[in-house]
Amino acid sequence: MKAIRRFTVRPVLPDTLRPLAELAHNLRWSWHEPTRALFASLDPEGRTGADPVRILGALEAPRLVALAADPDFLARLTAAAEDLDTYLHAPRWYQQATGHAAEPPAALAYFSPEFGVAAALPQYSGGLGILAGDHLKSASDLGVPLIGVGLLYRHGYFRQSLGRDGWQQEHYPVLDPGELPVTLLREADGAPARITLDLPGGRSLHAHIWIAQVGRVPLLMLDSDVEENAPGERSVTDRLYGGGSEHRLLQEMLLGIGGVRAVRTYTRLTGTPDPEVFHTNEGHAGLLGLERIRELQEEGLDFDSALETVRAGTVFTTHTPVPAGIDRFDRSLVARHLGEDGALPGVDTGRVLALGDETPLGGEPGVFNMAAMGLRLAQRANGVSTLHGAVSRAMFAGLWPGFDTEEVPITSITNGVHAPTWVAPEAARLDRDVTDRELWEVRRTLRERLVTDVRERLRASWRQRGAAAAELGWTDTVLDPDVLTIGFARRVPSYKRLTLMLRDKDRLRALLLHPERPVQLVVAGKAHPADDGGKRLVQELVRFADDPRVRHRIVFLPDYGMEMARDLYPGCDVWLNNPLRPLEACGTSGMKAALNGCLNLSVLDGWWDEWFEPEFGWAIPTADGAAAADEERRDDLEAAALYELIERRVAPRFYDRGPDGVPAGWTAMVRRTLADLGPKVLADRMVREYVERLYVPAAAARRALTPARARELAAWKSRVREAWPKVSVDHVEVGDGLADELEHAELGATPVVRVRVALGALGPDDVEVQAVTGRVDSDDTLADTRTVSLKPAGRPDLEGRQPYAGTLELDRTGSFGCTVRVLPAHPLLAHPAEPGLVALPEETTGEGAGVLLR
Repeated sequence: MKAIRRFTVRPVLPDTLRPLAELAHNLRWSWHEPTRALFASLDPEGRTGADPVRILGALEAPRLVALAADPDFLARLTAAAEDLDTYLHAPRWYQQATGHAAEPPAALAYFSPEFGVAAALPQYSGGLGILAGDHLKSASDLGVPLIGVGLLYRHGYFRQSLGRDGWQQEHYPVLDPGELPVTLLREADGAPARITLDLPGGRSLHAHIWIAQVGRVPLLMLDSDVEENAPGERSVTDRLYGGGSEHRLLQEMLLGIGGVRAVRTYTRLTGTPDPEVFHTNEGHAGLLGLERIRELQEEGLDFDSALETVRAGTVFTTHTPVPAGIDRFDRSLVARHLGEDGALPGVDTGRVLALGDETPLGGEPGVFNMAAMGLRLAQRANGVSTLHGAVSRAMFAGLWPGFDTEEVPITSITNGVHAPTWVAPEAARLDRDVTDRELWEVRRTLRERLVTDVRERLRASWRQRGAAAAELGWTDTVLDPDVLTIGFARRVPSYKRLTLMLRDKDRLRALLLHPERPVQLVVAGKAHPADDGGKRLVQELVRFADDPRVRHRIVFLPDYGMEMARDLYPGCDVWLNNPLRPLEACGTSGMKAALNGCLNLSVLDGWWDEWFEPEFGWAIPTADGAAAADEERRDDLEAAALYELIERRVAPRFYDRGPDGVPAGWTAMVRRTLADLGPKVLADRMVREYVERLYVPAAAARRALTPARARELAAWKSRVREAWPKVSVDHVEVGDGLADELEHAELGATPVVRVRVALGALGPDDVEVQAVTGRVDSDDTLADTRTVSLKPAGRPDLEGRQPYAGTLELDRTGSFGCTVRVLPAHPLLAHPAEPGLVALPEETTGEGAGVLLR
């Protein structure tokens, strides 16, 4: 028989043990080693996993009585409880930092479709969620007053196993909130707090709000599995990234619109300040901006003024390097769910649909693009590595036509990882004075632990695949703690190229079985349940690893997740990453490995393109030109380069031992990785950058937009857009007008630029006139540009054209070029390209100056 209802019976803790409950329900234990050790001592056989809530739930009354009388345990408990109290309440970096450009925000909200905080809270599928979890943890460590917002998926993401033939199998275990480290947000009378969204046809979507306490940061998780909902609505939060288009839209409505309502409920009940800044982690949560527009309209603002107010206080982070990775919905579906009969009555549906219009990006007119909407609703946006920022500017340049790609207002903040979560305790204890031998011994200890873990996981996997215990004796000798170990673990979309290593199977076997310098590979990863192509890649890898000739040197571990990763990253000597460049937005797994002294072997993509140095690892050459256009030839070339690097450079350095048995060259690279690369890849660095470069300026911009200023800014933008077709650059002179002055220009010359500009109904205060200079190529295209503001130089002429002038500085030799442009100017604009308007000389545009570009 099967239960029709699950519930959790919790033990009654004696007063002296009461602090255990708070320690278990604050996820700080997941990165605080003393607290983890405290709970591990309650479950020495590890029967309930590293999950304090489950550990407490399994304690029997006699054991509780014994613990309550154990002075040593009570002393450790008191120390852990006092440490947590200090952590939660003492001022930290955010409270102590000085030198901010403006007063930092009193509270911020961070929305994400997934959060990877701990394996005990399985609400993540891959890098996006792990990044979001690390963002919350580092915000907590730094004292940043963040409120996380997500969904509570009752089945989480799928659990992965393998069939006998190596085909991926998916399982969706039911998650009972009573067994998770979460608490239900309640009203003052004890009733569960609830938010509601109206749906078409008179339906409603209700959700409860669960709180996962991540150190100092509350993570609000909306749950639609409540009795008030009809069956269809009750299943909205069933699975992460599950269901069809309408199901996904309902999830994103609940996350964005419902998430804002959940934040308002939480701040009302707890007295927490309302967020001044809203951070949208990818487009899934972008509808939060529409709910905030609705709120402001209820307070008396019109749509345009509300839009300006929302934009000022919004940060949008894109993680997507390709258009195919963006959520897109049919416009009619969006209109039906967000219109007068839907979740946002009173908000102009036509204006909403315009925010998601993807036609400027070369998209389809009938599609609503969540990333386009996210960018239009945010005054500040960023990619997640320097290279990804450049890719994003090119990908979304259509939203700012007339501007060079490098001027598109999308910056970059390179991701980081939360060191206390991902660094093994042995690696964390290393200091700069450690000897080569001590460093090498720590690396071997971590490798040996990985080997033990791999053998246990491999045996469990084979039992799931139907093997009998008598068949599995060979697993006792899988991997060797003294062999060079390469790790590869990530999701399995095609661009990450899980099977590039199999391109020449004979050559790979030769590397694995080399008599003097063998290599061993630990591979893990999940393909999306709907991605049969990805599943075939997994199967191909598994079948190769099943070969008795090499199965002691290469393993595929199913069900890759946070607990597996905690041993995998520290235990590997080399971390492999071979995506198609530039499709890896950042790729943080290599960062986690680096923090443990693991060297990277990677294509120059994401963060590795930014920070690679030969002292930290190796760069896999990538094909370009005609070779890159031919996928088969490209993969052949890059696989051959990978084999060559391992055979001739990586393995020889690992096995080049001195008289003491220590590879000095290798340990030197480990030392440089820990000392020089380690500080760069930290999430603390990342969150500080978000605070200083995006959150503080966004809060200042939001405060500046009082209702009156918001109306003024919206009216100004409307006036400028209406007048812009009459703006033109009519006459440009550089120098004294004599050709030979510029033909014989010398370094250090300062020619004067004079221009006449027609402003139509606008005045000089509405615009900025710029001279743009830079190097030119054979097509007269400017590169490496600089701008010089030109100033009004007298009264308008008889035709009403305003003269401007300024001085250029010819401080670079070589081919040089110049043009002039007119941009809207207002003190509340965050970036000159923000309105998307520019006027250029007619000979530059070929279409007449003063064209309305957006």
